[in-house]
Parts: sequence; C-alpha cells; structure tokens
Amino acid sequence: MRFSTVCVAAVSASVASAGSWFGGSQDVVTKDVEKVPGDSPLEFCDSDHSNDIVKIESVDLLPNPPESGAELVIRATGTVFETITEGAVVNLVVKYGLIRLISTQADLCEQIENVDLECPIEKGVLSITKAVEIPKEVPPGTYNVYAEVINADQKPITCLQATVKFGGKKESESTGEL
Repeated sequence: MRFSTVCVAAVSASVASAGSWFGGSQDVVTKDVEKVPGDSPLEFCDSDHSNDIVKIESVDLLPNPPESGAELVIRATGTVFETITEGAVVNLVVKYGLIRLISTQADLCEQIENVDLECPIEKGVLSITKAVEIPKEVPPGTYNVYAEVINADQKPITCLQATVKFGGKKESESTGEL
C-alpha cells in the first residue's frame, strides 16, 4: 500500500505543481508519446492535451530512476488554467510487468495533502518540491504506472504514464566508476 501512496504522491505532486516535476522545455517524443520535460521517466499519455487544466512544464526526480529503500525528491512546475475542486480524481493503474498490482480511483484532494497542498487549487503557476521514502521492500522489476487525473466537472486535468525499473545495477556499478 505504501508503494501506491508513493505513486499517487508523485502524480499528485506533478499535477499540483503543474510543472516542477517536469523541468525544461524539451520536445522529446518516445514511442509516439511526448516525454514530460525534465529528468524523470514520465510521459504524457497518448491523447490530446490541448484541453488539459494543467500544463506541466517540468518534473525532476532525484534520483532518476528512483531506488527502493531511498528517498525520492520530486520537483515539479506547471500552470493551472482552471480551479481544481473537491471531487477531482486520479485513476491509477500500476503493473509489475504484465501483472496488475493496483487499479484504483483516488480522491485527488485527499492525495495532494501528501505534497502539502489542499483543494481547491487555484489558477496560476504552481511549483512543488517533495521528498518521499521509497520502501526497501519494493521488489526488483519493471513497473508501469498510468495516472489519468480528472476534475469534478469531468474535464481532464492531465494524464501521465511512466515505466520504472527497480533493482537494476547503477551505471557506476556496472562500469566500475565511483
């Protein structure tokens, strides 16, 4: 359950900050999906984002990729174009390889409390920085995360996805560098 909380916190941080998760102004396309600017594995879902309530401008994760048993610092920045109200939800799916671990709908306003915000989230530029602990019990493997965020009036806030691999050797370990 703590892993799902970390996933929702990460997504909430990016939504709430509307950009500090995604730093920079890169136009990188991976598998016909647009990468979220910044140093993170986040991508925008393969859909039209022209009507999204939040424009995520950057998201940075430190470390990237996240490591089990370590602190993860999330920095996100963005712009909120319409007030996000009570009743907004996050549709979250987390898969371990092909196995669905989590498929849930969470109350966004409850979840953003994890990143020290509260509803309503007013229009304007928003930046957040949040540190979360990744449980050391996270099994090694590849995790796929999908998070669709919808306002109470059913307008899309944003949609993000990521593939994160836990338990692989760090680059410095595999090359023998310090």
